[in-house]
Amino acid sequence: MLSNELSDAEYAQLLSQYEYKFQKGDLVQGTVCGFDSEGAIVDIGAKTNAICPEREAKLNKEDNIEDILKKDEAYEFLIIREEDEDGRFTVSYKKVASAYSWKQLEEIKEADKVIEGTVVQSVKGGVLVRGFVPSSHLRAKEVENIIGQKIELKILSIDVSQNNFILSNRKVYADSIEDIKKDVFGQLEVGQVVKGEVVRIADFGAFIDIGGVDGLLPLSQISWKWVDHPNDILKVGEKINIEIIGIDFDKQRVSLSLKNLEPDPWIEAKGKIQEGAIVKGKITRIKHFGAFVEVYPCVEALLPQGELLQYQNEHGVILDVGDEIDTVILKFNPDDKRISLSTNLEDAGK
Repeated sequence: MLSNELSDAEYAQLLSQYEYKFQKGDLVQGTVCGFDSEGAIVDIGAKTNAICPEREAKLNKEDNIEDILKKDEAYEFLIIREEDEDGRFTVSYKKVASAYSWKQLEEIKEADKVIEGTVVQSVKGGVLVRGFVPSSHLRAKEVENIIGQKIELKILSIDVSQNNFILSNRKVYADSIEDIKKDVFGQLEVGQVVKGEVVRIADFGAFIDIGGVDGLLPLSQISWKWVDHPNDILKVGEKINIEIIGIDFDKQRVSLSLKNLEPDPWIEAKGKIQEGAIVKGKITRIKHFGAFVEVYPCVEALLPQGELLQYQNEHGVILDVGDEIDTVILKFNPDDKRISLSTNLEDAGK
């Protein structure tokens, strides 16, 4: 059982066992350490290395995972499963790469740019490149003669939900290429609040058009509250104010935050939560290492598994998400956004 008699060193050691800095839906930087029978072993800065299964690394079945993810190189990964019993996260490289690939195709289509593709197969009604080119949009009349050749193309339409897009070879010559859209990156600054429109939603966040550039709003930056999926908060076409929290000029990527425009609930809780006080909290999530309890609006604290089990045994109940329980605030550190809880009400006022 937790107690306020713990020394600072003991408290820090105990708290480190329940680190929950990373969560499902986060985009993280990870370095490939090696490979095993499951996939790539990735260091994301957690307690233990994460695993990127082969199916979450390879875009095509015939690909070799070691050709995609190079050892000792860093990549962006999406956390798709939180810690297992060994404290290991599961991450995906494919979901991030695929999302950015579709985003790039949409930008190419919007800019009416010309791309090159190799004709790989003749099918009924046209040919296959990476997408589909209808016969009516081919300059060549004998399609068999262009298999294996590179042709110039423009994107006609994109359907992400069906995982396909349609291309045109004829449109390259029929239309004049529009002027390259204005480069807005020189006008962007970290901390700037801009207007944006939600243009696409993915499992790990949403892409927001901020005036010609699509920025990424990660799941963890949508709200101070726990969000299961961006669809719970956002809708495609919705116009919102958004804060720029990061700019990568080399990769032309912008990171955004919606929750930064709301008051920080941990700051608000400074004068409201006192150590030793009894607080009624609501369980928001239950993991193998404990339960997350909302003790103040949008402020969650971790109730360790031992405390959770003891409470259930003493009261003869099985707690679930949404249940309310009385807890004691043992330690409160708003600057580090950490709270230590106990269900032993005898600790109150100490």
